Amino acid sequence: MNLFSSIFSYLLLHLFAFCLQAQHVREQSLVTDQLSRRLVRTYQLYSRTSGKHVQILDNKKINAMAEDGDAHAKLIVETDTFGSRVRIKGAETGFYICMNKKGKLIGKSNGKGKDCVFTEIVLENNYTALQNAKYEGWYMAFTRKGRPRKGSKTRQHQREVHFMKRLPKGHQTTEPHRRFEFLNYPFNRRSKRTRNSSPKPTP
Repeated sequence: MNLFSSIFSYLLLHLFAFCLQAQHVREQSLVTDQLSRRLVRTYQLYSRTSGKHVQILDNKKINAMAEDGDAHAKLIVETDTFGSRVRIKGAETGFYICMNKKGKLIGKSNGKGKDCVFTEIVLENNYTALQNAKYEGWYMAFTRKGRPRKGSKTRQHQREVHFMKRLPKGHQTTEPHRRFEFLNYPFNRRSKRTRNSSPKPTP
C-alpha cells in the first residue's frame, strides 16, 4: 500500500510540474519578446475573396485591391514573440496594420500596441488567418471588392479571413543554390581498417 501511494504521489507531482510548465509557455507566448532576435520576413498577403493583395496606402487606409508586385502590397512582417504573433508593416509607407475597438483596420506609424499584433493561424486548407491579439476572435478580413470588414463580424471559417502568403515579384528567398562539396578527410587507423575490410563489389 505504501509503495502504491509513493508511485501515485510521484506521478501526481510530475503531472503538476508538467501543467505548470505548459502554463508558463502559454503565458510567455502572449508576452512581447524584447530579448530574442526578431525574425523579419517580406511578402504579400493574397486575399481569397478579392483575388488581390492587401495594401497600406499613404493615407493610412487599408484594402485588398493591390495587384501582384504593387509597391504598397509589399509587407514587412516582424515576429512579436517566439510563437506565431506578428506585426505587419507596409514597406512603402511604414504604417502598421492595426485594429481599433470597433474592429476597423487602420494604419499606424507606431505599431508597438497590442492592437497592432496579429496571431498567424494556419488553417486546414493551407490558408492563413490573422487574429488580432488585443481583440481575441476578431480577424483581419476583406470583402470581394477588397474593402476591409469589421473584425467583430468575422469568424475563422469565413473566406473573408483567409489569406495566402506570396513573395513579391523578383524577390528571392535565399541565395542561389550551391552544389554540395564533398570533403575528403584523412583516414585514421580505424577508418582505414574499416575501409579495407568492407566487401568489394563483384564484377
